[in-house]
Amino acid sequence: MDTRPKVSSLLNRMANYTNLTQGAKEHEEAENITEGKKKPTKTLLTAISMSAIATNGVVPAGGSYFMISRALGPEFGGAVGLCFYLGTTFAAAMYILGAIEIFLVYIVPRAAIFRSEDALKESAAMLNNMRIYGTAFLVLMVLVVFIGVRYVNKFASLFLACVIVSILAIYAGAIKSSFAPPHFPVCMLGNRTLSSRHIDTCSKTKEINNMTVPSKLWGFFCNSSQFFNATCDEYFVHNNVTSIQGIPGLASGVITENLWSNYLPKGEIIEKSSARSSDVLGNLNHEYVLVDITTSFTLLVGIFFPSVTGIMAGSNRSGDLKDAQKSIPIGTILAILTTSFVYLSNVVLFGACIEGVVLRDKFGDAVKGNLVVGTLSWPSPWVIVIGSFFSTCGAGLQSLTGAPRLLQAIAKDNIIPFLRVFGHSKANGEPTWALLLTAAIAELGILIASLDLVAPILSMFFLMCYLFVNLACALQTLLRTPNWRPRFRYYHWALSFMGMSICLALMFISSWYYAIVAMVIAGMIYKYIEYQGAEKEWGDGIRGLSLSAARFALLRLEEGPPHTKNWRPQLLVLLKLDEDLHVKHPRLLTFASQLKAGKGLTIVGSVIVGNFLENYGEALAAEQTIKHLMEAEKVKGFCQLVVAAKLREGISHLIQSCGLGGMKHNTVVMGWPNGWRQSEDARAWKTFIGTVRVTTAAHLALLVAKNISFFPSNVEQFSEGNIDVWWIVHDGGMLMLLPFLLKQHKVWRKCSIRIFTVAQLEDNSIQMKKDLATFLYHLRIEAEVEVVEMHDSDISAYTYERTLMMEQRSQMLRHMRLSKTERDREAQLVKDRNSMLRLTSIGSDEDEETETYQEKVHMTWTKDKYMASRGQKAKSMEGFQDLLNMRPDQSNVRRMHTAVKLNEVIVNKSHEAKLVLLNMPGPPRNPEGDENYMEFLEVLTEGLERVLLVRGGGSEVITIYS
Repeated sequence: MDTRPKVSSLLNRMANYTNLTQGAKEHEEAENITEGKKKPTKTLLTAISMSAIATNGVVPAGGSYFMISRALGPEFGGAVGLCFYLGTTFAAAMYILGAIEIFLVYIVPRAAIFRSEDALKESAAMLNNMRIYGTAFLVLMVLVVFIGVRYVNKFASLFLACVIVSILAIYAGAIKSSFAPPHFPVCMLGNRTLSSRHIDTCSKTKEINNMTVPSKLWGFFCNSSQFFNATCDEYFVHNNVTSIQGIPGLASGVITENLWSNYLPKGEIIEKSSARSSDVLGNLNHEYVLVDITTSFTLLVGIFFPSVTGIMAGSNRSGDLKDAQKSIPIGTILAILTTSFVYLSNVVLFGACIEGVVLRDKFGDAVKGNLVVGTLSWPSPWVIVIGSFFSTCGAGLQSLTGAPRLLQAIAKDNIIPFLRVFGHSKANGEPTWALLLTAAIAELGILIASLDLVAPILSMFFLMCYLFVNLACALQTLLRTPNWRPRFRYYHWALSFMGMSICLALMFISSWYYAIVAMVIAGMIYKYIEYQGAEKEWGDGIRGLSLSAARFALLRLEEGPPHTKNWRPQLLVLLKLDEDLHVKHPRLLTFASQLKAGKGLTIVGSVIVGNFLENYGEALAAEQTIKHLMEAEKVKGFCQLVVAAKLREGISHLIQSCGLGGMKHNTVVMGWPNGWRQSEDARAWKTFIGTVRVTTAAHLALLVAKNISFFPSNVEQFSEGNIDVWWIVHDGGMLMLLPFLLKQHKVWRKCSIRIFTVAQLEDNSIQMKKDLATFLYHLRIEAEVEVVEMHDSDISAYTYERTLMMEQRSQMLRHMRLSKTERDREAQLVKDRNSMLRLTSIGSDEDEETETYQEKVHMTWTKDKYMASRGQKAKSMEGFQDLLNMRPDQSNVRRMHTAVKLNEVIVNKSHEAKLVLLNMPGPPRNPEGDENYMEFLEVLTEGLERVLLVRGGGSEVITIYS
């Protein structure tokens, strides 16, 4: 007998907020992680991380992409790899533009195709020249790369020699300037720097034929070329014109003026702070040297950063290296140390030898366009000019060599389908198609033509790559995966984390909007790879992180049962398989997906009857079939298949052992055993009742879908209709929660919820309706409420007839068991037990012990056996005759009466409902009444198209509290 409370008394308590079980308390502990503060270090951090990853196994083609993808997975690897590819490709465009600028400004200025006398249009003409020559240079470099990488390597030696000579020339010139500085005058008006491009002498007047006449400079600041009656600029009148040494030399002490930063806005006049000047403003004259762009630390970092992005050049060509594990760490770290020394020493030397006004003059207006570093160097400025030109050409060739190989590695991994064509190469291994795409993208950068616009884009892509290299190293170190055994020992997760933080900070410091754009691009690529389903198992750190996070979460869930507010159905769906390992009722999975709407745990289980050693292959095939069906029905969950000697035992094992720790199922979903009445085999329904008993013993909720084939698919959508809930007894609120969850899915969203409850003779139906409406209001569930009154009435003849038919059928099957056993034994003789895979559905058990005998079957027919058979048949006929004269049991009559009357009410109210949810009574304690229990449930649900029988697990699953 059920001891669950009556709905009438329970509703009254619920409406008054009393006696509600709120579930277990949440025992959550806050973890305070204290991290030590470390002083940021800006050198070598990314190189150290990359060295550790590069020495943790063979690094084939792909370099940084290969390292990131194998450490963080295909999604991160593909997203960052493509961004790094774009950065390297745009770097090639930047280097080519730099070479063209040197070529047109310092080597062959007359080669310019576009010219303009107007100073305002001069920069636009220069950009057009850079576009034309840049395209020509790009085509030439692509041809060199196309011929083969060995020719690039030959050119690299020449370029390296030019760079080394140029660097040595700078050091020699700086030393020479300490005792013999070069003649490099700069014209000043007061403390303001003047452009020397249009003036003939650095003075207000000049001597011609022993006569003092105004200079060109006078005409720029005065309205008349004569001394008399001329109105001049106030600042020009009150300040003298002087000439200072632009490169005073190493011993001049100018470093004291250049030591501190002085960022200026665009259009500001470049001034020498230590020079004398009258305190008058004057007018802004175009003969002054002006700041061409608003400067700041962030802007300068963005412009300067591409000059240090060459640390990945070696790793990009990892496929061409003889021993990448050895070459990448040594080459990268030595390159960084060398370039760091060169860069820092040159910064110090320039600040100690050159005036600040010259350093700020980007286009050299104050020094007639001469190359300042070239003037400083020794023995000739041409050493710097030629060295710079070949240096930028060599960097461009290296980028055009590395970028296609990076793209080819991404394409060969087949994580981005539309890039597959770029994985092909020539017979000599050169990535032809990837090279052509690289050239096309580089051409876009050349068409932009402005270095200041290209440089920040490069900075973002490179910084993002460096960030993820550091993240990969830190993640692998912290996870302590067994395969993490790098030969390079001088690394630590704190250094990698510091490098990652600096990269992220620099991204936003340089240009926050470019940083956001770069992250959005990477995020879109990540989601695309994830959407395409890049099923690559590379043992990456993200998977290891997921395992660690899952372990941590499972351990936290073990702390106690979930609070009522957090309760949701965690499903174990029991499926039936036919002889061909196909799912009999796939709509059961469809219903599970609609109920879950992608949330929570779903385990799909089934049982194969047999021996595990013999049926392992069939079990794997069935598991794959179920997984494919789960994917088709969009069920996110796990599949669990059990091979057991008996079906009932297999189901019991699933119910007991599925799940892990706190992630265990709390609800079992199964189908109703259709056609159980027509089956002569009692096992067709005994397994079903056994499953109900096991579920009840495990304190799990149970959902039984009847007529599951009529349930809607995921593509069907009800435009109207009702979900009817018949709340007979309270079982934790499952009946209230389930329709709400179903309505979250598009199939049921437009259906309305109607809740019916039954009032007995002593109940106040009006008060029950008010209490139920109040309870639903507090639950925040919109539903129509109706109380159905069921009064005692006389038992109809139909009820007696149904009860008698039920009992007669039960007794008849008992008397016919012997003859059935004989038929089974005869059929057993033609079965080959060793070859037939005996798969049964949830609802039948072919190995039920009560239906089989273990004695040996004799092939001979003896006289004794014949007489024994005659005696058994006579007893059977006597029992059948007694059965015809029996009267039904009164307790069965009362139960049948309740089922019939309730069914009449349900059918009357809900015959057009899209789904009917109904309390499912528990099975009888005495197994002798199992057949009657099945008949009661059948009568209760007759005439309804879709029925979901619901039995709670004994705990509250819904609450009125927030």
